[in-house]
Amino acid sequence: MSGYDAAKTEKIGVWWDMNDCPIPEGYDARRVRPSIERAFKERGYSGPVSITAYADQTQTPSHVLRGLSSTGVAVAHTRSGSTCSVMHRDMVEWRGQNPPPGTIMIISDQVNGDFSWDLARLQQRTRYGLFLAYSKKQCNDYLLVYFANCRWEKLLEEGGAPPVVVAGELSSAAMFYCKSCNFDCQSLKKFRKHLSSYKHGMEDAITPPVTKFLFATKSWARSYPASPEHATAKIHVLWDMNDCPIPEGYDARQVRPSIVRAFKEIGYSGPVSITAYADQTQTPVHHLLALSSTGVDFAHTLPWVHYSRMITDFEIWTRDNPAPASVMIISDEVASSKSRSKIICLKLQKFNYNCFLAYSVRPSETPLLVTSAEWLWENLLAVSETRRHILHKCSESERVVASTGMFCCKLCFCDCKSLDAFNKHLSSKEHRKEEHRMLAHTQSFRRSLRQFKISKYHDQARCPPKRMRKAPRKGFLPRPLRFTRR
Repeated sequence: MSGYDAAKTEKIGVWWDMNDCPIPEGYDARRVRPSIERAFKERGYSGPVSITAYADQTQTPSHVLRGLSSTGVAVAHTRSGSTCSVMHRDMVEWRGQNPPPGTIMIISDQVNGDFSWDLARLQQRTRYGLFLAYSKKQCNDYLLVYFANCRWEKLLEEGGAPPVVVAGELSSAAMFYCKSCNFDCQSLKKFRKHLSSYKHGMEDAITPPVTKFLFATKSWARSYPASPEHATAKIHVLWDMNDCPIPEGYDARQVRPSIVRAFKEIGYSGPVSITAYADQTQTPVHHLLALSSTGVDFAHTLPWVHYSRMITDFEIWTRDNPAPASVMIISDEVASSKSRSKIICLKLQKFNYNCFLAYSVRPSETPLLVTSAEWLWENLLAVSETRRHILHKCSESERVVASTGMFCCKLCFCDCKSLDAFNKHLSSKEHRKEEHRMLAHTQSFRRSLRQFKISKYHDQARCPPKRMRKAPRKGFLPRPLRFTRR
């Protein structure tokens, strides 16, 4: 049974922003909980559901609060502008108290930007089944793996009749919270009294609302000991030679041993495969020979397809090597760019893969990818400690053993077992033709994208594009046919 299947009978936590997704006028508040539970049951989830509703509850009618609490929905009072931050904080706390398997649901229009970024990192470390619901603004930054993203009104429409509750009776599980004062109670009357009290008013007056989003994962460490399931599992390394080149004078044969040694120092002893990506026509021959002699594979790419080929190979490798396993990305661009690392992030949320990063320049912001270890490229190679590996003026090819790596052209998808065959392919007419075709396609795409953006701007600004030529005036002959007096 997979982790997600096991979660179907485990706890379900729901955090509901009543400001973004209010109860429709005339709708019976007692139907909210049955509607949510029914949506889960239709998807095979039968675990106990806990729901917390967040809003400025001084603005919520008493009959709505009574209807929600009668069905066991917890009610939390938050100040305007702080609801999203408080919801996120409570969700992180719940995750700490309820380890997976489990399921979470966020009902809000604000699951974008910082919220989704932090939640995506949380999901990479501890994987919960995720459901979303929205009223107007759907989560559209594509950082999260979720099972459903429902429209709030539709979710409520599918609900049935409210449960039978004795008039005036509150559920024994009903709780009321004031997040400003850290106050809680089980009585609606007592809760209302607190919200109108001098103590609560003074707390609101002297304490500013928590409007700044508090990240739960930015303070995480970037180095963790190997877990037993990953310690001996396979490790695949995707190396961007453009961002992280071999230092001048460094013995290329030491790259693989340096990477393997770094893994062993933190407890990883599984088999390591390495693929180096670059325009290999620009890579010195002695580097190709030296790296291939240690079993490093080469992938020939060009700038406009460089990262897409790396990500495609990552997806193929994960398909052939199911989790648990580990992947290492050696790249400045993937480490610092959210768009470049998005697909890897989604894969880490779905499956139990481990991730490592190496880069030549430390990213200015915390990477989207959650890692078990990170290195600076020069520290990984330990350049300052390997003076014995620096080359002198001698022929490297005389000391390199036979190649054991593979050579692949990612433009033509051609595999070669020898460097000679690889170089022959790269200089062939068919290869050059493919390069020209891909370059023409890329340039055409960029022109089309530019024209699309210009057209979109004109539509938004509601102004027609400027005419390139003025139309001739009526009754005026073209210049070549105009009659002139001599």
